[in-house]
Parts: sequence; C-alpha cells; structure tokens
Amino acid sequence: MAMTDIGGAVLRGLDPETAHRLAILALKVAPLPPAPADDPVLETRLAGLTLSNPVGLAAGLDKNGEALHGLSRLGFGFVECGSVTPRPQPGNPRPRLFRLSEDRAVINRMGFNNEGLETFAARLARRPAGTVVGANLGANKDTEDKAADYVAGLRRLRGLADYVTVNVSSPNTPGLRDLQGRAALDDLLGRLAEAREDDPTPVFLKIAPDLTAAEIALIVEAALDHGIDALIVSNTTLDRPASLKSRHRDEAGGLSGAPLKARASAALAAAAEASQKRLPLIAVGGIDSGAEAYARIRAGASAVQIYSALVFEGPGLVGRIKRDLAARLRADGFSTVGQAVGTAR
Repeated sequence: MAMTDIGGAVLRGLDPETAHRLAILALKVAPLPPAPADDPVLETRLAGLTLSNPVGLAAGLDKNGEALHGLSRLGFGFVECGSVTPRPQPGNPRPRLFRLSEDRAVINRMGFNNEGLETFAARLARRPAGTVVGANLGANKDTEDKAADYVAGLRRLRGLADYVTVNVSSPNTPGLRDLQGRAALDDLLGRLAEAREDDPTPVFLKIAPDLTAAEIALIVEAALDHGIDALIVSNTTLDRPASLKSRHRDEAGGLSGAPLKARASAALAAAAEASQKRLPLIAVGGIDSGAEAYARIRAGASAVQIYSALVFEGPGLVGRIKRDLAARLRADGFSTVGQAVGTAR
C-alpha cells in the first residue's frame, strides 16, 4: 500500500503490492524532515507509555521493521511494525492485496508474509531513538502450537520494542482466530504471562471485529485475568457490506478502510462497556479524520491507529487528524486526551 504524497497518484496506479513495496523503499531512503512538535494537548498516557499524540500507525505496513526511521518522521505518536512470525514465510500466493478505490477500502490475504523473527529483531535493535515502537506478533501457518510461536516472539524481542501486540485476529492464517475462544485464550495468555516474568514491556491483544458483544466481554475478562495491558479493537473483517461497489469486493481476505468503520465502532463500544475503563483500548478500523478519531476517543479509546486511509489520503493525513483533534479537545474544554476518553458513553 502506498504511503507517499510525492508520486502518490503514480503509486495508486500500480499493482497494490508493488506500490506497497515501493513505498517502503522510499521511506527507507528518502531524507524526510522531522515532523513538527506536537500540540501539548495531544500528549497521551497509554499502558505506562507516554505518547506525544494518540495517533498511531497500525501493523501491516512495515512488516519487517525496515522503514522505522522514515516512519518516525511522519508525525505518528507510535508506530507498530509486523506481524512477525518466528520463522520466515512467503505468505499466500499473489495477487493477495486489492485496492477498492470506489469504496476507499482494501482487501488483503497476505498471510503473514515476513522475513522472520531474527531479521526483525536485528532491525529493532537499530530502531530510531525517541519513537514509541510496537511489535506485532503472529504465528507461522504450519506450526502445530501457535501459542508457542507467540511466546518465542515475546522472549526474542525483550528489550527491543516499547510494547508487543499479540495478534490473534488475522483472518488469513488458518485456525488463528480460534485463539479468541476463552479456553484457547486462557492457555495462550497464561503461557505469555509465565514468559513475561519480570519483563516490564506492555503486552497488547488485538482482536477481530467479527465478534459478538458477549464474545468481546469474555475476551476483556480473560485479558484482565492474565495481566494484558491494552486491547486493540480491531483487525480487518470478513464481512462484505452490501454497499461495496468495487469489482474486487468478493475477493477473499480481510476488509479494511471506510466500510469497516461501523463494525469497528460497534466492537469498540462492546469492549468499552465490558471493560468499564479497567483496560485501555486502542481503536482501529475506518479512522480517516480528526472527527472520527475524536469519536473513538470519546467512545472509550485511549489512542487510535490508522493504515488504510493513508493509501487514499497520503501521510499528510496524520497532521490533519492531529490538528483537528487538538481543536476539538480544546473546543470541548479538555486539556488532555485522557480527559475525553469515554465521555460519550
């Protein structure tokens, strides 16, 4: 997926995966100036982390931690790279990434394509200073013990990331979403808790939007029981709204972008109702403006993440969201983001 204002129209005219690769290469080599300092009203505390603003990059853009120096200059409050699996894997056959331009959406069935944990860890060891970086963990497609893959990732990345996300919600790895059931989740989170020992690194859990409110409530309780530090709500959806117009609308994979907004918002509302502010929430899915970011914060999110909207809006979207968000906070009398969290409930 393309993420550059210069030549953005050209990139959007290319095959989506080719455009994505070129965007990563550009972020690796382009001499980008640092982003302007953030408005103090945007400073955010999340699971013990201090963020200069609550607008983060969701996992999936920089799967291998290649472009962290470039991404650190785009103005995000935090950057999440991955998903990474213990062993390298090629992912699913191409084509596996589809741009639904009419719908401002993306469908992907990438299948956790990545260069593996060792290469990823080496790059994180050279990460830029002053940027909050998260690592998104996945499981290899052919592993028999998926929980063991997450434990391996957690142990290998100790001290290299500011937080780690356990991704049990990608629809493109067979059996992965089964880990969201209570019994499997208790096993996974229990093993992760043992592996953490005295490791202070926050651990987040990323869930799917295709869950009922009751299922989300069970996940919230499991997360609290096992010391998970925050919940990311949510991943891509398997749903295909009737409103989709693109010829790619029936492609298999996870749908993200504007059509995910309603489903992701409903999942956030369910998580906020279940957690009652006991567990920080990060909102993802269909966030493409300051108004939408503010709505998710007031619905209960402490921070937000964006990705697919960047394909259509370019990286200037980050600054626009932050400026609008700061103005909305001040207009409503809030002096911090934290004061606004959950105020619409």
